[in-house]
Amino acid sequence: MNKSELVDFIAAEAEISKAAAGRALDAVTTAVKKTLKKGGTVTLVGFGTFSVGKRAARVGRNPQTGAEIKIKAAKVPKFKPGKGLKDAVN
Repeated sequence: MNKSELVDFIAAEAEISKAAAGRALDAVTTAVKKTLKKGGTVTLVGFGTFSVGKRAARVGRNPQTGAEIKIKAAKVPKFKPGKGLKDAVN
């Protein structure tokens, strides 16, 4: 499912216009991004938790030359599914 299909689904389920569903979806994704950027977590009970993980700096290899390269430490978004989502999938 892509974004436009998700907007169509939200509009049908909530009985709202596609434009309103698109704005609502954009608002949710913006809120999640802003919260994660601040280092916070977003918990949707029954669905899951979005959080920020830390990836340590490490040494990698260029596959073409075999030369070692340094890979910087990074913050990465993480998602842990909730029980409701796990039960719905299984």
